[in-house]
This record gives sequence, structure tokens and C-alpha cells, in this order.
Amino acid sequence: MKKSLIVLAITSNFVFADEGMWMPQQLPEIAPQLKAAGLELDPANLTKLTEFPMAAIVSLGGCSASFVSPQGLVATNHHCVYNSIAHNSTADNDLLKNGFLAMSFAEEVPAAPGSRIFVTKAVDNVTAQVIDAKTAKLSGKKRVDAIEANQKTIVAQCEQDIGHRCSVAAYYGSLEYYLIKQLEIKDVRLVHAPAEGVGKFGGDTDNWMWPRHTGDYSFLRAYVSPDGKSADFHADNVPYTPDFHLKLAKEGLKEGDFVMALGYPGRTNRHRLPSEVANTFDWSYPETVTYLAELLEIIDRETTDNRDAALKYASRVAGLNNVLKNRQGMLDSYAQSDFLARKQAEHQALSAWVNGNSANKKAYAKDLSNIEKLLQQQQQFGRDNYLLSNATPRLLGTARSLYRLAQEGTKADTERKAGFQERDLPRFKAFVAGMDRSFDAKVEQALDLHNLAKYVALPKKQRNADFDKALGIKDGMDQQALSALIASWYNTTVLTDMAQRNAMLESTPDQFAQSSDPFIKAAVALYSADMKREAEQEELAGKIQQAYASYMRAKIAFMQSQGKAVYPDANSTLRVTYGNVQGRAHGNEDGNAWSAFTTLRGITAKATGEGEFNAPQNQLDAIKAKNYGPYAVESINSVPVNYLATLDITGGNSGSAILNGKGEFVGLAFDGTLDSIISDWDFNPANTRSIQVDLRFMLWQMQMVDQADNLLKELGVL
Repeated sequence: MKKSLIVLAITSNFVFADEGMWMPQQLPEIAPQLKAAGLELDPANLTKLTEFPMAAIVSLGGCSASFVSPQGLVATNHHCVYNSIAHNSTADNDLLKNGFLAMSFAEEVPAAPGSRIFVTKAVDNVTAQVIDAKTAKLSGKKRVDAIEANQKTIVAQCEQDIGHRCSVAAYYGSLEYYLIKQLEIKDVRLVHAPAEGVGKFGGDTDNWMWPRHTGDYSFLRAYVSPDGKSADFHADNVPYTPDFHLKLAKEGLKEGDFVMALGYPGRTNRHRLPSEVANTFDWSYPETVTYLAELLEIIDRETTDNRDAALKYASRVAGLNNVLKNRQGMLDSYAQSDFLARKQAEHQALSAWVNGNSANKKAYAKDLSNIEKLLQQQQQFGRDNYLLSNATPRLLGTARSLYRLAQEGTKADTERKAGFQERDLPRFKAFVAGMDRSFDAKVEQALDLHNLAKYVALPKKQRNADFDKALGIKDGMDQQALSALIASWYNTTVLTDMAQRNAMLESTPDQFAQSSDPFIKAAVALYSADMKREAEQEELAGKIQQAYASYMRAKIAFMQSQGKAVYPDANSTLRVTYGNVQGRAHGNEDGNAWSAFTTLRGITAKATGEGEFNAPQNQLDAIKAKNYGPYAVESINSVPVNYLATLDITGGNSGSAILNGKGEFVGLAFDGTLDSIISDWDFNPANTRSIQVDLRFMLWQMQMVDQADNLLKELGVL
């Protein structure tokens, strides 16, 4: 069989220490580095997705997690189940503030609508099926359509195995494609979450910072039908029995120990072109920072005296704050670096290599030139439509999606747009159900007024005439007129009613067209223009896919010629990253060193009793009394809370199981440090540190504070 480019790209002996989010099948190629770092397992065994330990690693569809008991108990981050805690919270029963502990299976509550646990069962290279001989000859939208049709065929065949969810993921700028087959567990229940003063201790102030003292852990449980099949929530369902689960480490970590993170990193951008770097850091990220800060101020203002509304937006606020601090941290690091200059120099060297001989020039030169022109068109489209995109009311977005679903429903399932097939209906049902605990009309009107005011202030020729006509926006509208218009939408819409939203899941295009709802009428009116714009974007996307794949083929060949290894950017698929527990000699701008571990003493030093540092009193009492149980570490005279490691992680790795050299569970990844998050684009081995919650703190909090004895017994601790 012909080797994939991914395998060919790592056959050299040159690999940066600790750098790389490796596909499991790549690990034997870097076995010497893994062994040198301290791995005691055979790297070849880590390639076996249906065996230990990979079979215990799962995805939550945005976060990572792992099975930690034979009864389907899943460990992940508190912030990864934040929405499920908030969903089950009310002003009278505030689980977010006080925490939650089910003392039995019967007390476990359903997670937020749409919650899933995905267990990867197989990963196969399907590049030849996605880009077959016929598709390879196509360009533009025809190429996009052919690729999508091939992907849908592959996915449909895979999902004949009932209860599984399949997807085709692109690697190396769509140079290669892999089929990911996952068991889809639909009945997910909340088991235990510590109080917010533990799970989110330090809040946004401490986010991306060190030293850290956050107990960012929680537990879910996977349920299946009595015959062991994937099933929707039902009282008769039983806990899922995983083939393998992680075992807790018998010994705690110390500085220098080997660790590896197994999870699903979301997205990195280390193979991007210089123009993409410049567009992102000079325009996109600065705009994002400004916009998110404005949204957060509005939500805070509108929910200050309404705890129920605050709970509805708690998960969104946490996410917005996280992205805001992330992007600002990247901008700060970028401003102090020569990243763009190095990218430009690298690209110039690549161009010189491509044009250095006739074979390379024939193979790569045309696409290397074309990709920059195509990306410039894509970037200009984003800038031109930025305010329009932000100005679109959330309910209009909902109406557009539901109307598109109705339109696609008139076609045979195989002919429908990906994302609107029968397999996607559960996602739509979960979406419309979840709005009841994530939407407040007063808050949304305030957001709409802010966003639309910016859009309306644009000159008429810079606005979208179809959008203006559909929503009744007039040139020169003042704040009062705009506010009145927005209020009229919310006074007459039916989309705030869950029964009405559910009915629309079954509605036909004709029924949508007869609606008097302002958002639905606008969605219907905009449909033709939306489809035209989508076709234009797909025409450009098809050209970019073709040129980008050729660019990546050239880059891989160029780096191999220099003896360098090439791993694919993260794309939300299963990866392994390795490193060691390690502090930093120079932790911040003042030059203060960072120790590898924090302790319980740091909690009491930070605790104020309110706001982001509202540690629970029972926790503070246990610390004051030095009730450390068996979790004390003599060298620090306390219990370790969080620790630093040189792991190469990013968003999506949240909740990743951290294993020691023996493959034993030693904690959960949950964050990085502010000055190193630019590693999504530019990896810096000197600065990059991941932050983990220590298993010993998790067990201490559960035993000595929350009395979660039932779970500790299940974990084999008591």
C-alpha cells in the first residue's frame, strides 16, 4: 500500500522536543524521543484505538474526556460541563454556585440538550475516495460539490453501523482526508461538579495565568439501552461499560516526570502563510477583542439584577471571556515577537526552493503564486461582511437555519447539503430545546441594538440591500427608530416559544412562507441571496482547496529536504502530545521563577469570600485544619493543586487525560499560560507550558470537602 504523506512526513530523526500534536499512528516514528522523555509503554500500543489506553479517551464534541471506571464514569473539566450545570440550575436551586453530587445513579441528571460522548473506534485514510480521479480534474464550486458528495457517500456507508457517528477530517490543508468512526453516546448525565468557587476559582482574572489554584474537574456518566446500544435518554437506560478505562496513578507526580495528554485539540495554525498571519494579527484579532468586550459589557449590564438571566448566559459569558483573554494574549505576544518576519523568511526560502529547479517549479510554482491571490480575496470578503455578520440577530440566524432545513428536506437525503441531512436532525432538536435555558429577549434586544447601530451607520453602498429590505432597515435610522424596530420584532416573534420552534422542525417551505413572524419572513426573503452568496464562497473555496493542498505538498517536501519532521495542524481529531512536568526559570516580565506545583496555601491566600475568588467555607476550613488526608506531599507540606508541564496543547484539549510514563491517570489539562498561547501559531519551547489540575487535589476535594465517597469507591480509592 502507498504510504500516506503523514507517515512520509515524519520519517526523519529531527523532532523538536515536546512539540507536536501527533496522530496515534505516528507515534512509533518518534519512539526514541518518547522513550528518552520517560514513556515506559510501547509506543506501538498507543496506535491501537480499540485497546488501552486509547480506547478510554473520548470526545465531548468540543472538549476531551476519558472513562475512569467500568461503569461509564467520565472525567473532564468543570468548564467543559459548565453549560450542563447552568442548564440544570435555577435561582432557587443554583447548582452552578453550590456544586452538584449524585449519591446514586438515580440522582444523576441529564446533561444539557445535545450533549454527547464520542468514542473513537477507527481512523482510515480515505484521500483516494475523497479526491478521486474525476474530482481531481475539477475546480471551484464543482470541486467543492464533488468532494462533499464523496464525503457524504463515505459517511453514509460508515454510519450503516447503527449508533456510530462518522466524519471525514481534512489534514495538511485538505491534502489528505481521514474517516473518523465514533460510537455516539446520546444519554449523558451529570454526576458531580464541585462548587463554582472550586471549579472556576480565580475566574477570568486567573484565566491563562500562573500560579493557578483551580479545581477544574467534573464527572459525567455515559448511558446506553439495556442491550448496550446507543440510545436517547430513557429511565430504563443503564451505565455504559467501556472496553477499557484509565486507572488512577499509585504515585503522585514530581518535577521532571514524563506526562502525555491524550485528547482532541481543536485548531492550530502553524502551517499558515504570511498573509494569513498578517490578516489575523493586524485585523481579525484586534476586531474580535473590541467586539467581545462590548458584548460582555452589554450582557453584564442586562443581567446584573436578574439571576435567572445570568444563569442562562453564564456559559456564553465564560466562553466569550475565555476567547477575549486568549486573543488579547496572542496579540500581546505577537507585538513583542518577530513572528511575521520569520514567517516571511520561511516562505521566501520555500519559494526559492520551488523555483530552484524545473521539477519543483513545474509541480508547485503555479499554485504557490495562486494561493496568495485567492487568500486575499477570501480575506477581503471577511472584512467587507464583518459588521453585517455581527449585526444578524440571533433569532434571524435561527430562522435561517430552520428554513434551510425545510428547503433541504424537499430533496432526497443524499442530495441535501451536509449539515442538513437526517443524521443532523438530533442536533437541530437539541438546539431548539436548549434555547429555553440560554436565551433572554431583553438581553438579545440590547445586543441587537448595539450591533445593528454600528451596521446602520455604514454608508448605504456598504450595506447589504437584501438584508436591509428583509428587516425593514432604513437609511439614516437613529437610535430611537432602530430600537422601536427591534422591539417590534420581539413583540411579534414566535421563535421564543419552544413548542413553536419544535413545530418548525417539521414545517415545509410553504408553511414558512405563510408565516407572519418577522424573523421567519426575513429568512424566507433572504434565502435566494443567501444561496447565491454561498455559491460564490464555494467557488472561491474550491480554488483555495486545490491551491492550498499543493502548497502543503510543497512545504512538506521542502521541510523533508532539510531533515525536518512535519505533523499536521490540530483539527479536533484524536492526538497525543508528550512532555515533562516543569516550571519556568523566568515566569513573567518581573523575572520571577515559576515552580512546577501550586498548593492549598495559594487558595487561602487568594480567597476573598466573594466574586471570582469565592472559595467554599468548608474547603477553607479543611485547609486551615490541615485535613490533608493521604494526599499531602511532604516536600511542599501541603496538597498540590495545579502543575505545569511542557505539553503542546490548545483549545479542545480541555479535559484531556494526563497520563504518566506507565499510562496511569495523573490529572486533567485545562489551560495554558498567557504568554505561550500564541503557540497555536508559533510554537516556543522555552515559554510553552500547559496547566493541569493534579489528581491528588481532585481526590482531596472529593474526600475531605465534598464527601463524594460513592465516587471515590467507584474510582477504587476508598
